[in-house]
Amino acid sequence: MKLIFIILLLLSGVSAAIAQDKSDLQKIVDTEHAFAVYAAEYDTKSAFLEFLTADAVLFQPDKVNGREYWNGRAQSKGLLSWAPNYADVSTNGIMGYTTGNWEYRPKGKDDTPVAFGEFITVWLRQPDGKYKFVVDIGIGHDKPAKYSNNWVTSQDKSNDPNTKNSSAADTASGFYEIASGQNLNAAYKAYAADDIRLYRENKMPAIGKKDALKLASSEKGSVRLAKKSVSLGAANLAYLTSTYTRTDGDKVIEKGNYMQVWKFKSGKWVIVLDIFKAIPPSDK
Repeated sequence: MKLIFIILLLLSGVSAAIAQDKSDLQKIVDTEHAFAVYAAEYDTKSAFLEFLTADAVLFQPDKVNGREYWNGRAQSKGLLSWAPNYADVSTNGIMGYTTGNWEYRPKGKDDTPVAFGEFITVWLRQPDGKYKFVVDIGIGHDKPAKYSNNWVTSQDKSNDPNTKNSSAADTASGFYEIASGQNLNAAYKAYAADDIRLYRENKMPAIGKKDALKLASSEKGSVRLAKKSVSLGAANLAYLTSTYTRTDGDKVIEKGNYMQVWKFKSGKWVIVLDIFKAIPPSDK
C-alpha cells in the first residue's frame, strides 16, 4: 500500500538532546498542568486558544482546525478538568506527548462530574522555547475507580536518538500492508511496543501489548485504513493521523479518525500509542 506522507523532520544535536531530555519532559508536563489550571481559572475556551498553535487540530469528533473551532464557540460555565498520567518527549526535546484522565462538570467547579475519559495531547516546542500543542484527541468512558494527578514516563531508559534519521512513516507503510493484507491484530502483533497504550471509545485504556491485542481482537468487523496520512516526526518520536472505515461483511459499521504515536526503540520504530475515534453517523 502506497502512503502519502507530509513529513516534517525536526532533528538537532544528539549530545545536547540527551542532556535536555529530563528537563524537557518536565516542561511538557508542567505545561499540561498549566493548561488545565488556566481552564479552571478562566474557562475552557480561553485555555485552548492560549495553548494551541495556529494550525493545531482537534477531533470533535471529526478533524477540525483548533483555533477556528474554539473561536466559533461561546463561553461556557462548564468546567473541563484534566491531568496527565503519562508523558514522553523526543530525545531532542522538540516534540512530546501527554495522556491522562479528564472529567466534566456542566455547572462549574462545585458541580458533580458527569462525563469522564482520556485525552492525548501532542506538544511542539516553539521558537521561544515554550511548548504549545498541535494535536488534541481523546475518548470518553465510564467513571473510573479514581481520578489521578500522578504521572509516569517510559521505563525504557535507552533513549535511542535515531542517529541514522530512520523514518517512522516508512515503517508505518509496513503496518498498513499487514493490516490490509491480513488484519489489524496481525499488524499490532508485528509493530506494537510492549508498553503500547490503546484507546477506544467507551473503553478503559488498554496498557501493554497483551491487553491491547485482547481489546483489538474483541472489536467487530474488519478495518480499512486510508492511504493518505499526515505525519510529524522529531528524532526518535513521531505521530501520524488518518481515517479508517470499519466494515462487517459488505456493511460499513463505523467511520472515524485515528492517531498513532511511534517511537524509535532498539533500532526500530514501534507503536507506543494508538487511538481510534469514531464519527457518529449524524456527524458525517
